[in-house]
Amino acid sequence: MNAVLRPVLLVALSLVGSACVTINIYFPAAAAEKAADRIIDEVWQLRGTPPAPNSDHGGAPQ
Repeated sequence: MNAVLRPVLLVALSLVGSACVTINIYFPAAAAEKAADRIIDEVWQLRGTPPAPNSDHGGAPQ
């Protein structure tokens, strides 16, 4: 069983590692932050409560 389990775990870890690299390449920090802001705004709209103004960015485009 150990002879089968070790290669399976190695392949699984390789896939997870490559997935992490893919996310970092295709979703840079600025795009991820913009997507997160959009999702948060959508959640606030669903709740019916306006979101607080974002003072961190000063409203300036990035």
